[in-house]
Amino acid sequence: MAQLRCPILGIHPAGEMRLISHEKWPRPCARAASAQAVVDWDGPDDPANPKNWSLGLRIYHTALPALYGFSVSIGTSTYAPAVFDVQGKFNVSEFVALLGLSLFALGLAVGPILGAPISETRVTLPLFLLFTTFIICRFISSTVGAGTVADIWDMEHGGGLATVLIVSTFFMGPSIGPLIGGYTMQLHQDWRWIQWVMIMIAGPIGLAALPARETSKKIILTQRAKARGEPGPPKPTLTVMMKQLLVVTLIRPLKMLVTEPIVASWALYHSFVFGVLFAFFDSYPYVFIRTYGFTFAQVGLAFLGILIGTVLAVLTFIAIDKTIYQKKKLASYPSKPAPEERLYVSMLGAFGVPVSLFWFAWTARPDINFMVPIAAGVPFGWGIVTLFLGGMTYLLDTYGALYGASASAGNGLLRYCFGAAFPLFTVQMYEKLGIAWATSLLAFIGVALLPIPFVLYRLGPALRAKSTFT
Repeated sequence: MAQLRCPILGIHPAGEMRLISHEKWPRPCARAASAQAVVDWDGPDDPANPKNWSLGLRIYHTALPALYGFSVSIGTSTYAPAVFDVQGKFNVSEFVALLGLSLFALGLAVGPILGAPISETRVTLPLFLLFTTFIICRFISSTVGAGTVADIWDMEHGGGLATVLIVSTFFMGPSIGPLIGGYTMQLHQDWRWIQWVMIMIAGPIGLAALPARETSKKIILTQRAKARGEPGPPKPTLTVMMKQLLVVTLIRPLKMLVTEPIVASWALYHSFVFGVLFAFFDSYPYVFIRTYGFTFAQVGLAFLGILIGTVLAVLTFIAIDKTIYQKKKLASYPSKPAPEERLYVSMLGAFGVPVSLFWFAWTARPDINFMVPIAAGVPFGWGIVTLFLGGMTYLLDTYGALYGASASAGNGLLRYCFGAAFPLFTVQMYEKLGIAWATSLLAFIGVALLPIPFVLYRLGPALRAKSTFT
């Protein structure tokens, strides 16, 4: 019988089927090879591969998660100016009214864990009749997350920049939210209008997404296989899928938080600065209304200092990546630079947070112009974003795509838990300690955490050598 060489497919560590060898098989294997062809693209130039789409189409599909990220993150802070109205309308304490802000942040923490199972079910929400229902719906609305650009771009050719721009929207939103919420409350004096404005922002984004195409390789190949009448990529059972989901998004992240010093240190650092950012949603109104007589709309304008810092941080990251990191990359070719080379931007940003907090603490006084404490937001926005971008790229370079996702999930879980907790004690802290010392307390904690990127640059190689995930 005639023989032919038939491909044998193996499982790649990333979970994809890859061609690994050829062996001699009887001719009937030709049919199997045809059936197995749908587990990968039809060559490197396959037009169905999102990475081969036109530049305009890829930019469009990159803009969508950026806009979704912006609309979700803006919801973290638009609610802040409505706290007193919620407190009065529902006759609850300020602490209880703040739960609308805190549970939204908590939703961002558990969203990656609950989002997938929830998306597979049909849920009917009751009407907004009770305050408890209002709080729960704030929680549910924040579990909607953004997608990834990994299907669209190669990291070496546009993917890195796309990721940075998308991440930046998650910081721009909280800086713009108080401005939108403040002017909305000033015009309408009703917390419900905050929710309507959020719909006005998210609605057009949803309409813009209607023409979007599927970018998931697995789904595209499954649809192709169905159209050809051939078997597609292997589909895991629901039990296996749920187990993988829990491992990647909950079990492994929690384990890495406890056992991996690199993950734990960055999670603690990022969680603290996120907590301070969420604390500002309470402390800015407290400071600028009491000290300078601002309206809520004017308090929203004060957050523009943080927004400017966010933009400067993105420019700083791009500049360092295109100069220092690229030189390190060329010098180490054909291997990759050590993950510690990603830490330069975080080493700079680490100084921004305590400098900003001390600046704000001791200049927010009636005898000093209000522009001075507002300007203190610039180094804070710059510091928090550079810390985040440097830290997350370091985690991904250290643990790779597989374990890096779990490291990022653990980071996000703790980060938004801090974001949920800080607003609940901010006002009490400022009333007990005063503006100067309450903010200085946060600044001193920032000083204590400042050495983390420097220590990891020095000890990172040894810690990676001992890790079971690298």
